[in-house]
Amino acid sequence: MSELSERRWAVQSERGGEAAGLTYDEAAALVRRLRGEDVSGLCVITDEAARHLPPAKKGNGKRPAGSRGPKRARRVTRKGAA
Repeated sequence: MSELSERRWAVQSERGGEAAGLTYDEAAALVRRLRGEDVSGLCVITDEAARHLPPAKKGNGKRPAGSRGPKRARRVTRKGAA
């Protein structure tokens, strides 16, 4: 039995771990599907390596155009203050 047909492969993306316990063919098919959904950072790794990484976050991982994330308070500095 080839390692490629063993259920020891996982798919990782920019969102985190997408799936584990796959054959290599199943992992490759998932990568193709996720690429069609515009998910970036896709790679196939072993389940052993995937156990050290976080699971995928919910949602598509993309921010709306013009969004920079949570707003932070601005630091105010005074010119000429002693």
